[in-house]
Amino acid sequence: MQHRFPPIETELTRMLGIQYPIIMAPMFLVSNEDMLIEAGKAGIAGCVPALNYRTDEAFRKALDKIKEANTGPFGVNLIVNKSNIRLKEQLATCLEYRVNFIITSLGSPEEVIKSCKPLGIKVFCDVVDEVYAKKVESLGADALIAVNSGAGGHAGSLPANILIPLLRKTCTIPVISAGGVGKGSQLKDILELGACGASIGSPFIASTEAPVSKEYKQAIVDYEAKDIVMTTKLSGTPCTVINTPYVQKIGTKQNWLERILNKNKKLKKWAKMITFYKGMKMLEKAAFSATYQSVWCAGPSIEYVKAIRPVRTIVETLIEEYYETLELKENEI
Repeated sequence: MQHRFPPIETELTRMLGIQYPIIMAPMFLVSNEDMLIEAGKAGIAGCVPALNYRTDEAFRKALDKIKEANTGPFGVNLIVNKSNIRLKEQLATCLEYRVNFIITSLGSPEEVIKSCKPLGIKVFCDVVDEVYAKKVESLGADALIAVNSGAGGHAGSLPANILIPLLRKTCTIPVISAGGVGKGSQLKDILELGACGASIGSPFIASTEAPVSKEYKQAIVDYEAKDIVMTTKLSGTPCTVINTPYVQKIGTKQNWLERILNKNKKLKKWAKMITFYKGMKMLEKAAFSATYQSVWCAGPSIEYVKAIRPVRTIVETLIEEYYETLELKENEI
């Protein structure tokens, strides 16, 4: 497929056979097959959470649709801790369909890596520090997804300019930066820090292909980085959301009962599960319908989103800005 701009070659583009070093991040309730197909056409790789599909049949239908379009490599995000009771089934389906890569989150990727290696499926692992990064590297991960403090959803604690060099110094496998990239100059910055690419999510929520409500998309356009707050009300783990009037009303911290339950050793597991279930239902309701109870997940990179646009246009703008920044820098030398 013809692209407007020349390729940007990095370890990520070589690994996946894509034009530009960008993964459209897997977003709970947001990512879908249309977005992945368009990502492939635009020269990047899309990734979808397996949990976005309620049944294996629905998951398979989506993979069939993506495979049939055959526009480029794509990945699946798997939650690999005990909370995901469908993990074995989801992994088996990914293996059968020979997805190009899997991104693992929230647990040990050991089983996923062992299963994927013989089939040549790449495994990239979410990490927030060098301790866990070293662990997944020793298990055979192909790359690290460095989740920094600029990420949407469950963000890390370290900024990209600290986390990327730290992981590069500690590990030998490629580092993909996740969080805070919303314009081309920021893509250039993280590549210069030593990352081989960026995992970008929030700007794609405001894409024409995203299945969420027009209110959610418009919120991505209207709100800014200063409007992003951290809440523990959704999953018990800190998560970034837009500070809408409803979020301000309900607050961002767990109430006294939730805090007590989360500290009780016997009840902690069940309390977390109930918090997670209620939080996900709240997100789902807000994502797909016009409601005053708007709890919209997003990261600070919404700062650079000025309109609802097709996936392809979002990618082209990022790459155009990247080359403009490169040109400016070359002219300064």
